[in-house]
Amino acid sequence: MNASASAVDSEARHISCVKEMQAQLDHCRSAWLAHRPSVSERRADLKSLGQALKDYTDQLITAISEDFGHRPFAESMLGDIIQVHAEIKHTGAHLKAWSRRRHQTVDWKYWPAQAWLQYQPLGVIGIVSPWNYPLTLTLMPMASALAAGNHVMLKPSEYTPATNQVLQALITDVFPSEKVTVVTGDADVSAAFSSLPFDHLLFTGSTSIGKRVMASAAKNLTPVTLELGGKSPAIVAGSNRFEQSVASIVTGKLFNAGQTCIAPDYVLLPKGLAGQFVSAARQTACRAYPEFNTNTEYTSIIHQAHYQRLLDMLAEAARHGAIIEPLFDAPHDAGRRRITPTLVMNPDPELALMQEEIFGPVLPVIEIEDIDAAIGFVNQRPRPLSLYIFGAGRGEQELLLNQLSAGGVCINDTLLHMTQLQLPFGGIGDSGIGQYHGWHGFERFSKAQPVYRQSRLSGSRMFRPPFTPWKRKLMRWLGG
Repeated sequence: MNASASAVDSEARHISCVKEMQAQLDHCRSAWLAHRPSVSERRADLKSLGQALKDYTDQLITAISEDFGHRPFAESMLGDIIQVHAEIKHTGAHLKAWSRRRHQTVDWKYWPAQAWLQYQPLGVIGIVSPWNYPLTLTLMPMASALAAGNHVMLKPSEYTPATNQVLQALITDVFPSEKVTVVTGDADVSAAFSSLPFDHLLFTGSTSIGKRVMASAAKNLTPVTLELGGKSPAIVAGSNRFEQSVASIVTGKLFNAGQTCIAPDYVLLPKGLAGQFVSAARQTACRAYPEFNTNTEYTSIIHQAHYQRLLDMLAEAARHGAIIEPLFDAPHDAGRRRITPTLVMNPDPELALMQEEIFGPVLPVIEIEDIDAAIGFVNQRPRPLSLYIFGAGRGEQELLLNQLSAGGVCINDTLLHMTQLQLPFGGIGDSGIGQYHGWHGFERFSKAQPVYRQSRLSGSRMFRPPFTPWKRKLMRWLGG
């Protein structure tokens, strides 16, 4: 088949895929228009979802490990199961209060009128989720969308087929297809999915793909929430509680073998502390993963292409003179797709591992002169999804918070800001648009509909024509 015929065939498949998914979307939207779920129905749905997640936990953990090649029980529980349960319970407990009208003040000139905000569901929400946390980044936004009264179409990653199969069974057990439906398929299916005229589209993934998703959604004026990534810095401001700081950074970096959008992507460290950092990092890694070669608590890289990408980054850094510091005396394991946790000391800023989000257990460490140099280094780059601050006094913390912008900030630890259900999760600039979790998720997938109710005693007739001299005089007085 020549290139021209192949392009025609590809376009035909795309059109067919769009038509099929458009029919599913129309089915979901028609059902939603016929019956918008009440608050009590939404709470019941959340309760059923939570129970189904309990029932399917063992199957899901097994499937996730199969998709990764190996992922330990503890990381799947902490990274996917527990967090989703917490979101569902929190949302269900507060949903009644969140759904109430919020009365607003009416300016005295319009008394005795009334005004309020009434939270309305948007319609059908499209959710495109990634492979690295296949439950958290699928079910948490879904729970928010359902809580707001919407119907949902899900498109999970093609890199987690075993998880998708179990997830589809779970969803089918709980929801009719017109309320929640799961669409599976490759990157072409994802592209077609993003082109549908949803009432809102949430995408979690890379910045490069996020740009394409946004362009595709713009054709339908579909509003988007983009949860992307980027290079999240960990700034060590000084030697205060140094070993604890290093332990937190390394622990956050190695969770899920670094395949976490909010993992520390590089460290900025005062000059003279590099040797201590390497030593403390090795101690932390050895405590966490003793007998590394046979340790089963360490996660594999998701697929061969990503494994090779990480090796290529390390090889490029070595060619350009960066000092490579493995945290274990163990080679990378191609058979199990295990990358040995590795520090890269003072790499050239032009290297791939300093230009791209690493998404693996490789951590650049860069020595800097002072906190002002750290601020300048971060501000010269796209704004990150997360910012981590260690070893800083209150004054330095405030300086960093005021001078740097990030999707979220965690001081004296890593990752845990995402687990706080009262805090929103989302990026800024290249790291994303919009935010959700808890109340912020309910708000994200709702329309805060403003309502003004006029009173029978309204004085608005005084501002209707004809505009007599006394009315003009009144207007001048009100305008003063």
